[in-house]
Amino acid sequence: MNPCKLKISKWLLALPLAFSLHTELHAETVARYGISMADIPLTTGQPDRGAGAYQFTGHTLYDPLIAWEANVGTRPGKLIPGLATEWKVDAKDQKKWVFTLRKGVKFHDDSEFNADSVIWNLDKVLADKAAQFDAKQSAQVRPRVPSIDSYRKLGDYSVEITTKEIDALFPYQLPWFLISSPAQWEKLGKDWNKVASQPSGTGPFKLDKLVPRERADLVKNTAYWDKTRLAKTDRIVLVPIPDAMTRANALLNGQVDIIETPPPDVLPQLKASGFKLVQNVTPHVWPYHFSTYPGSPWTDIRVRKAANLAIDRDAVVQLMSGLASPAKGQVDASSPWFGKPTFKLGYDLAAARKLMAEAGYSQAKPLKAKIIIAQGGTGQMLSLPMNEFVQQSLAEVGIDVSFEVVELENLYRHWRAGAKGDINASKNITAINLGYVTADPFYAITRFTDSKYVAPNGVNWGGYNNPKVDAALEKIRTTFDTKTQDGLLAFVHQSMVDDAQMLWVVHDVNPHALSPKVKEFVQAQHWFQDLTTIRM
Repeated sequence: MNPCKLKISKWLLALPLAFSLHTELHAETVARYGISMADIPLTTGQPDRGAGAYQFTGHTLYDPLIAWEANVGTRPGKLIPGLATEWKVDAKDQKKWVFTLRKGVKFHDDSEFNADSVIWNLDKVLADKAAQFDAKQSAQVRPRVPSIDSYRKLGDYSVEITTKEIDALFPYQLPWFLISSPAQWEKLGKDWNKVASQPSGTGPFKLDKLVPRERADLVKNTAYWDKTRLAKTDRIVLVPIPDAMTRANALLNGQVDIIETPPPDVLPQLKASGFKLVQNVTPHVWPYHFSTYPGSPWTDIRVRKAANLAIDRDAVVQLMSGLASPAKGQVDASSPWFGKPTFKLGYDLAAARKLMAEAGYSQAKPLKAKIIIAQGGTGQMLSLPMNEFVQQSLAEVGIDVSFEVVELENLYRHWRAGAKGDINASKNITAINLGYVTADPFYAITRFTDSKYVAPNGVNWGGYNNPKVDAALEKIRTTFDTKTQDGLLAFVHQSMVDDAQMLWVVHDVNPHALSPKVKEFVQAQHWFQDLTTIRM
């Protein structure tokens, strides 16, 4: 047996006794959550390990200025007030946004939330000369808030943020910026490593215990400012179990109560044993993001289109036991931003082979490409089996891909560097497989298509540059009418598809499996999930 799996197995066997003793002594309600990550995400304020980490150590311990509604499952969520009760653009200068802050909010250490703490946190991630600047946290959030140019305090409960240019979509960036306690950082000797084990936010949970790679205990914040969002469970224990089968066995054996991304072939056994499967419409896509820089094998649009026509997406859904839906583009065809692409994604081997022949390739003379992928992790679905399926499918049309397989946080480092970054170029990596959240216009479309956001200025990883798209994006930035925005976004999205900017495979449905002990869990139509809804 793999020594790492043996170690995990021995540790998992000890879980039931430890948790039962803890519950008896304190009469707590406890939910043990098996997460698909190899480690607990960063706890200091800005979680690492991708968008999925925000549900674990982000929006549990901390709050943003503008929040995303993640406690409803019957409709898509929307932007709602967080630590800011109101935000508005300055009519005289539309690059300036004024935020009215919530009064009476306390950090977990009982210090006060105010304008000074907002400015301190902005410096924490954007001002590299500030004493509290943290490179780890900055790396996570800087690409998510690329519009911020400057900021200042207007009053004790009011701040102004100025964007680099007029940006009507700017509020969508702010759910990713979380506020931690300046007082706690001072108290712990200005040491972020110490803050990691004793963090202080304003969120609905507090961190009670952290054992890297083993567990994080989140306990209910009974003094949380939003009384409509008080946690329904006293304690949530996050247990990193990166292997899908090990997660499923932990659930079946009663060692955890909820898991994400159960392996499809275990679903019949889970259902037969009384476990519940929950899923929902999820704005999330699983693509290959191509480099289109000179020298990349993907610069030829015929090759990119052929790759998109080589994939039997229905077979991928079948591989996932129905826990996915075929992708027609970056967003679902029902989205107001889908548009009317002329290139239709589908499974057509003859058309794919014809395009490859026109480009000078065949199965006998294949095009070779190296793609970086993750071993697994939240948002990556069943990374290895799915990538193997795509690899075999592409080989059938004369595309020979090899994989660089890395841990998820390593993959994010390659992503933030962009295709031209040394970390990728030195290994001749010309595509990256990474699940993308597509809940809002910025996260779904503009950050990938704007030439101004070419890495390292953003996450336009492959250097996509379409002047007509850039012109549309300029109009979107200065348009505050939603219907006009939707029309322009539809044009940008159909351009993405017609240019075959990525190889889009499937949309995720974010499946979770629950023990009968879990009485309630609201699965939101988002990648953000609100753990306060878990009730045992």
